Amino acid sequence: MNIDFRPFIILWAVLAAVVIALIFYRRSVAQAEDDSLHVLEGPKVAEQQVVMAHKLEVIDKWGKVLTVVVVVFGAILGALYLYQSWVQMSHTGL
Repeated sequence: MNIDFRPFIILWAVLAAVVIALIFYRRSVAQAEDDSLHVLEGPKVAEQQVVMAHKLEVIDKWGKVLTVVVVVFGAILGALYLYQSWVQMSHTGL
């Protein structure tokens, strides 16, 4: 069994880059966020806050999902690489 890991590593790197890009995107979106609740200033301000909160929730959801995918995929790749190395070492030792 000799698996070429390059395509999988490239896919993993692309997924990790997307997670990093989401971090910076969330940070840039959150800069416009106002942490104060403006209920008395009118419905338009409150509506903008709701839209911003929803947007941040969506970004957070995808960030969490993709982070889990990157970690699990990386762990599986690492385990497969170690297994392949172990199998190759045991065959050359015989």
